[in-house]
Amino acid sequence: MNLPFIRSLMRDRFLHLLIIIGILLSFFVPFTPAHWPAVIDWHTIVTLSGLMLLTKGVEQSGYFDVLGRKMARRFATERQLALFMVLAAALLSTFLTNDVALFIVVPLTLTLKKWCALPINRMIIFEALAVNAGSLLTPIGNPQNILLWGRSGLTFPAFTGQMIPLALAMMATLLVLCWFCFPAKKLAFQSSDRTPSWQPLLVWSCLAFYLIFLAALEMQQGLWGLVIIAVGFLLLARRVVLSVDWTLLLVFMAMFIDVYLLTELPVLQQSLAGVSGLSEGQLWLTAIGLSQVISNVPSTILLLNYVPPSMLLAWAVNVGGFGLLPGSLANLIALRMAADRRIWWRFHLYSIPMLLWAAAVGYGLLLLLR
Repeated sequence: MNLPFIRSLMRDRFLHLLIIIGILLSFFVPFTPAHWPAVIDWHTIVTLSGLMLLTKGVEQSGYFDVLGRKMARRFATERQLALFMVLAAALLSTFLTNDVALFIVVPLTLTLKKWCALPINRMIIFEALAVNAGSLLTPIGNPQNILLWGRSGLTFPAFTGQMIPLALAMMATLLVLCWFCFPAKKLAFQSSDRTPSWQPLLVWSCLAFYLIFLAALEMQQGLWGLVIIAVGFLLLARRVVLSVDWTLLLVFMAMFIDVYLLTELPVLQQSLAGVSGLSEGQLWLTAIGLSQVISNVPSTILLLNYVPPSMLLAWAVNVGGFGLLPGSLANLIALRMAADRRIWWRFHLYSIPMLLWAAAVGYGLLLLLR
């Protein structure tokens, strides 16, 4: 029996909350558990599983310790390091998607606390906000953009062009906020007499596994790719498989089922039937508000049944990634990886004001561009 997994399952309050919500919703919609597996996005689950294994493999190899030590020595102040990490997260998310960017940046951030005193939770919060801001720029930055791009018929440059004003506004806001939230305090380097050890074989194996997994995803054989890398880690470093936060997959499955049950509510279906007749301002608020409840990807899927894939819709669902935790699944990934309960409420101290600002500035830019 995997006791760490059982203990994690028992302590996971967010998963417990999702289960309770699912039970309550089941009283108001037809109870069809046999249909629930079909509403889970298994491609997302498989992709997430592979990325967690690969990230944990690099982490267990010790290479993040080496890289973190070099970074701690390279930057003079806390502000410089924070700005670099935020920009790196945003840049990576533009072409690797927001989730993948977090699987690279957050583990590296966690290792930094071994080498210098840093407000790690605050830095991870800003990285979560950064991938939401950076990923909205390109058609491949996040799942909702991929969907909107496919429906819109726009070219890659054309889609990117329509997102540039919002992306610039959000990144400028985030960098200014980062400047004031992280002081120009000199970094105090710790453990300078200890050189971290790492395992080159495991690092190179992770790179090979990543290429295999990426190729499998491209060939629509993600499950086989996951099996290959899982078996590879079991043979090479069994501890990698055992130390992954597998309960995160259960959280995602529960979210998919809860969203499905929510969309089956008669009152919501009646409300969505009138979406096509909403004004621009009403659609803007509807898309943002719906994203806060069921996340921006399901909101995009739902709304595309009633409205065209316009620039307004693309901007609105991306703005909806800020705010409450469910706004974007990337928020959940970042906070889970931090492994600190205090970060959950602290995240909203930054994300909710960011949502309000983004909603106001975004709509103002839309009016100016008309």
